[in-house]
Amino acid sequence: MFVVRYRWWIITATILIVLLSVVQLFRIKINPDLESYLPDTMLSRQHSKQINEIFGDAEPLLIVIDNEDDVLHAETLERIRGISETFDADSRFDFVFSLFQAKNIRSEEGYMLVDPVIVDIPQTAEERENLRDEIRTNELAYGLVVSEDFKTALIILSSNKSAPDDELMSFVHETIADHPGPGKIYVTGQPFMREDVNNKISRDLAVLLPVGLLLMFITLWLSFRELKAVFLPFSVVVFSTIVCVGLIPVFGWELSIIGVLIPIMMIAIANNYGVYFIARYQDMNANAPHLSMQRIVQYSVEYLTKPVVFCGLTTIVGILGLVTHLILPARQMGVVTSIGIAFALLASLLFVPATMSLMKKGKPQKDLTGEASHFFARLLTSTGNIITKRPKRVLGFFVVFFTICTLGLFFFKVAPDNNKVLPEKHQFNEAIRIIDKDFGGSKMLNVMIEGDAKDPKLLNKLIECEEKLTALPQVGSVTSLATVVVEISKAMNDPDSEAYGKIPDSREAVAQYILLYSMDGDPEDLERFVDFNYTNLLMTIQFKADKIADIDEVLDNLQTVFGDDSPYQINPGGYALVEKELSEAVVTGQNYSLIFAFFAIIILLAIIFRSITAGLMGSIPLVFAVFCTFGLMGWLGIELNIVTALLSSISIGLGVDFTIHIFWRIKWELALEKDYPEAIKNTLITIGRGITINAFSVMMGFAVLFLSGFPLIRSFAFLIIISLFLCLICALVLIPALSLVFKPKFLEKSF
Repeated sequence: MFVVRYRWWIITATILIVLLSVVQLFRIKINPDLESYLPDTMLSRQHSKQINEIFGDAEPLLIVIDNEDDVLHAETLERIRGISETFDADSRFDFVFSLFQAKNIRSEEGYMLVDPVIVDIPQTAEERENLRDEIRTNELAYGLVVSEDFKTALIILSSNKSAPDDELMSFVHETIADHPGPGKIYVTGQPFMREDVNNKISRDLAVLLPVGLLLMFITLWLSFRELKAVFLPFSVVVFSTIVCVGLIPVFGWELSIIGVLIPIMMIAIANNYGVYFIARYQDMNANAPHLSMQRIVQYSVEYLTKPVVFCGLTTIVGILGLVTHLILPARQMGVVTSIGIAFALLASLLFVPATMSLMKKGKPQKDLTGEASHFFARLLTSTGNIITKRPKRVLGFFVVFFTICTLGLFFFKVAPDNNKVLPEKHQFNEAIRIIDKDFGGSKMLNVMIEGDAKDPKLLNKLIECEEKLTALPQVGSVTSLATVVVEISKAMNDPDSEAYGKIPDSREAVAQYILLYSMDGDPEDLERFVDFNYTNLLMTIQFKADKIADIDEVLDNLQTVFGDDSPYQINPGGYALVEKELSEAVVTGQNYSLIFAFFAIIILLAIIFRSITAGLMGSIPLVFAVFCTFGLMGWLGIELNIVTALLSSISIGLGVDFTIHIFWRIKWELALEKDYPEAIKNTLITIGRGITINAFSVMMGFAVLFLSGFPLIRSFAFLIIISLFLCLICALVLIPALSLVFKPKFLEKSF
């Protein structure tokens, strides 16, 4: 045999490839930036880039001060002032906005004055109430940096990205700690998310890898109870994981949140093929004890090579469905995992039998000689009896179960953002809940409008847009240069004047308003809303969204105001829009990868068994498992997100293996001139054991993901285990029942 003749070459080559891959592990970098997961060609990223080029590449960081009593108390205001002034003096922030940076535009003796909202911190109850009344009439502060009930305040920071996330967040936390006071403080924003995600990815890898390997070792030991039987598939797991993860820096990629799944997937999947060789070895050692180890290796290789290769190919094809995904880390995962599985397949076909041929036989397993009755043996025997006696009733049960599960698709939801990347009670999400409740929403949409910024027609268009958008229940505020001009007009005109609170009629009057503000106020206040040449304006829309439809409604109303025939060019951008496109990419990528994997598996099964019926019949368990899993997501309220969207391709790639082995064994039994009932019973008590061990070892591999620091990954662990369990039940019960009822011709064809 080739494997025996060149066994030392095979073993040496395998170890050499693994050692080269180990070197690459030290070059891995982590990428926690979710925005970078989208291609640069996405419209939201292009618009955001254009806005950043003109108004600066900055991102918001929000600090919420929650005081159940009153944020206008002297101690709380002293704390807010100390924190905001510290940030304002730091070069890493381009802009700081709080109660102490907000402006009060007023008139005095015919002159316009621009003062801070808080000049002196009130010390008495009367001073507090006077300040409260002033803030209520200030649209540039009320509801923006202080809540309407005055129990929470907000500090808005604009980070210029000049410092790494860990350095920036360390400074933020130190500044907050240096200014203690009453109430609780929560922080939210993308720098905070990235910094925490980066730490959690490192933590997950440090915890999940050793625990996953330990669980896999225990699972293999409980399954085989023989040291060599554990060592061989376990070594394939370790080798394949190293090779797969080592490919990430080779391709110049970085490890993402999705990338956390890669080593765990390899731990779960890589033992698949070696397990069948070990199960076959133990079966032959128990029932044909006169055979030598080399002869057992020969017979095992002859019997298992084709089905194992076919299983490996179908798994690779299923996983390759991720390559069609729109999210970049999903594509990368599809590539490196497919190569890793290919290595595991080759190692199982070559390294395992080559190493096995050098070993001595172990003691026969009593469970396989008939001397003892193992739980799985009894269960599989009973299953075979039920299927052969009542196949149509079995099929009816599957139809009812499928119908109940898929009704959950009516409640199926897509996550509108990535907030649930972090735990529900994380201060990142606590801050978002408070901002959504008290400040009109945690999402920001920036809209750049090209045009003459001093043109009254354009400014009135912005006011029209502001009125239309703020009428929506999810929109909290809309701020632009027009908002400031309206406030100036209130200071420049009497309340009973027609010009009060309105945009001036002429461009010259608008220019005069802006000049007056610049002379008495801070000219930098306007830089947030207009560029230096006054040819581009920026409108900021603050809103909340529980679903993608909420974001679409904001964009639709924006488009209604600035219609297709509008002379003004608008470019909506910002992280809220990126999140929206990321969510839509999740759905599109899910559909693409599902369709690709599904049809590829049908074609591959049809080629393997030389029958289109085999392709269609073999896809039934996959359809059943995928749709039932998505239905359960609807029933349980689990949203489709960047991680759970990977479910279908992975489930299809792994689940089809079970069906192939069942088909192969039934064909084998029928070729020995046995009838269908006997062939099915023998199939379940022979290869059924290997399939069951394989399935549960894979499930145990994925179970380690329950220890992840990411809720999304824990949800994925639950769903993939459910999906694989359904694939297993379909392979062991549904496929035999279908075979018995319909007796497909491809099973009766000779090999």
